[in-house]
Amino acid sequence: MREAYIVQSVRTPGCKNKRGKFKDTRPEDLLSHIMKACVEKAGIDPVEIDDVMTGCAFPEAEQGLNVSRVCLKKAGFPDSVSGATVNRFCSSGLEAIALASLRIQAGWSEVAMGCGLESMTFVPMGGNKPRPHAEFSKLDPTAYISMGITAENVASRYNITREECDIFAAKSNEKAANAQKNGWFTEIVPTPATTFVKQADGTFKKETVMVTEDDGVRPGTTPEGISRLSSPFKFGGVATAANSSQTTDGAAATLLASKEACERLGLKPIAKIVAYAVAGCASDEMGVGPKYAIPKALKLAGMTLDQIDAFELNEAFATQSLHCIKELGLDQSKVNLNGGAIALGHPLGCTGAKLTATLLGVLQRTGGKYGIVSMCIGGGMGAAAIFEMV
Repeated sequence: MREAYIVQSVRTPGCKNKRGKFKDTRPEDLLSHIMKACVEKAGIDPVEIDDVMTGCAFPEAEQGLNVSRVCLKKAGFPDSVSGATVNRFCSSGLEAIALASLRIQAGWSEVAMGCGLESMTFVPMGGNKPRPHAEFSKLDPTAYISMGITAENVASRYNITREECDIFAAKSNEKAANAQKNGWFTEIVPTPATTFVKQADGTFKKETVMVTEDDGVRPGTTPEGISRLSSPFKFGGVATAANSSQTTDGAAATLLASKEACERLGLKPIAKIVAYAVAGCASDEMGVGPKYAIPKALKLAGMTLDQIDAFELNEAFATQSLHCIKELGLDQSKVNLNGGAIALGHPLGCTGAKLTATLLGVLQRTGGKYGIVSMCIGGGMGAAAIFEMV
């Protein structure tokens, strides 16, 4: 198979759903903006792109109707560029990048883009009209289980304590605040946000403001300060709003090209995907997914854990993150150097693409060669991709 190189990877800031700076910004505006920014930063004419894959966990309403194609058109890409929307829930964005890479490796495309999108303001968790299958839900109710309940299951089954979770959450915010202070989120592209300002006559005027950083980071968070919160999922439970991922709005894009396209178009390779793996697990403890996916990806690549310089492990919940870190024996000094989803948010279908952009920035800053993006997936799965800097 041919080599497929990442030549650019960027993201919008992540903003809190319903309360954050993107609450009035349609998802199509977020994705089309980051698509356009990605090709501009790469220095390529979008006419060269063959296909755009976009991950979205709930592709309906404002982010429905094959949002990938809608947004690439909105970004000004020509009619010749095709697009598809893919869904593997929390790893949708990573899946999109992997599919774009595979197209190039197989010789089906020369240049392709993998994106991720989720507006959890416009399309809520579960979608606008969830309709579980009545008979099947009686046979296997865990197929539709609440993610919060799975987090509590992981805590009780694997002895993850509330104190551990609150310490982990505080550390996530500390690392994120430090990264913001030091300007380490180099993958972020300033993004316009819509806001409606009430006028003196009672009408509202549509205005635009630029958003430059993630707005969910809580500097000064301490384990003691968040210990008073109770779990909304289980009486006396462990998972709380403060030690779980934030529901977030955002978009991200990664541009990939073949070696021949890089040479012809003068594109500079940044990295490549060495391996991508997905693995299934029990639905009622879906958070353990990475402990199966990461070893699977390493085996595909013929690599060992000690070769990995940095991990972007999605912090869906502190319970599952801590269990996966312990079970795999990960060096915590290599995990989520810029903080994780507890501080920065988890915009579902965008997350895999978002974490890819962040990982590449971390590896560039630290001089690392190999990195892993991994996450658990609703329904009982895990995903992991190994990236190599070139």
